[in-house]
Amino acid sequence: MKFQKYPFAIVLMVFTFLSTFAQTDISRQWPQFHGYRGGGILDKANIPATWNLQTGENVRWNTPIPGLAHSSPVIWDDKIFLTTAVSSAKGDSIKIGLYGDIDMAGDSSVQQFKVYCLDRKTGKIIWDRIADEGVPKERRHTKSTYANPTPATDGVHLIVSFGSQGLYCYDFSGKLLWKKDLGNLATGPYNETGVEWGYSSSPVIYDGKIIIQADLLKNSFLATYDVATGDEIWRINRETISSWGSPCLYTDKGKTLIILNSYPFITANDFATGKEVWKIGNVGDAPAPTAVVAHDLIYINSAHGKYSPILAIRPDSTVAWNFERGGAYMASPLVYGDYLYNMQISGLLTCINALTGEVKYKQNLGKAFSASGVASDGKLFFPAETGEIFVVQAGPEYKLLSENKMDDPCMATPALSGGMIIFRTQHRLIAIGSRQ
Repeated sequence: MKFQKYPFAIVLMVFTFLSTFAQTDISRQWPQFHGYRGGGILDKANIPATWNLQTGENVRWNTPIPGLAHSSPVIWDDKIFLTTAVSSAKGDSIKIGLYGDIDMAGDSSVQQFKVYCLDRKTGKIIWDRIADEGVPKERRHTKSTYANPTPATDGVHLIVSFGSQGLYCYDFSGKLLWKKDLGNLATGPYNETGVEWGYSSSPVIYDGKIIIQADLLKNSFLATYDVATGDEIWRINRETISSWGSPCLYTDKGKTLIILNSYPFITANDFATGKEVWKIGNVGDAPAPTAVVAHDLIYINSAHGKYSPILAIRPDSTVAWNFERGGAYMASPLVYGDYLYNMQISGLLTCINALTGEVKYKQNLGKAFSASGVASDGKLFFPAETGEIFVVQAGPEYKLLSENKMDDPCMATPALSGGMIIFRTQHRLIAIGSRQ
């Protein structure tokens, strides 16, 4: 038997890469929207409850990021990735706050759809790439942006979605590995002809495949693609209308379900084939939250139109408990320990026993909330649209630990990493953490 000879340096490089990758604790990474498996939790992170941007107290770094985006940062080891859309016109903006207008933004300028990689320790930009440039192929709501989907990574590939502008795969050095045109992914209210609000569903990587949920104004679909090549594995058409949440995965006994918050039904689809396994109706007609899995249950909410449910669903589709009213319009549920935290856009925070459905408290925080909350070491972090971060003690009784000002609107869900929490505001990426 003959062995091919390779230079020692190459052998050492490959061995080092494989050893490092094998030792990586994926549960300590923040590889997609709302963190590892979409749970929104990272314990043993030693994140402070208070900080001050003016004095620099517990502020590790503060990096300006151009453009507009609601996409969240993702983190793998010491690299942070995020996206943005930079308008060629000056004065591009979003309209935050509580209002019911369906209006589209007037911005139809040429955009640079950009990808950034930053050093987690220093906040310095390592590289940036222009994925695409041109007039957007879809319109956006006045509160939306042209860079809503959060990237996803498996530690080797970085998957970036810009909706109708395409799906892109980079390596960690910024090299474009492949790109794919997914067609027009326009979304908007189902009962208002000609109104578009912007695509926002984030890609999810699992078992070497990318999951794309595209519930649209027309031609909705669910599909998986090979993460290394971009080749389509399967694609199914869906009888659904626009939704803005991302796929959630439930795995048990070797079988994985893709849980999709959509209208007129929440659905569970077989990861291997895409085939629909079950569906549940009576949901909000513009679902944006993403489901969360905990306690062997699937937790999901929505709030628009006739229904605004909060549901705890068993994997066989039977309902463990539910509320017909009170779900969230934008924020995904946060299940931490034995409790579910439901943040309505109006600022009403409800704490529910996640196993029984018993309401423990309701507290109005007096602000508008669109970003999803995250949890670490007994603390809950909820970003208000106007930039205040409410830090609440986890548990069945409400206790506000602090209210910290970011001095900038905050629409993106924060990311957690060892020793710091990363906030994406309208103009900046800010790392909060003890300097010890």
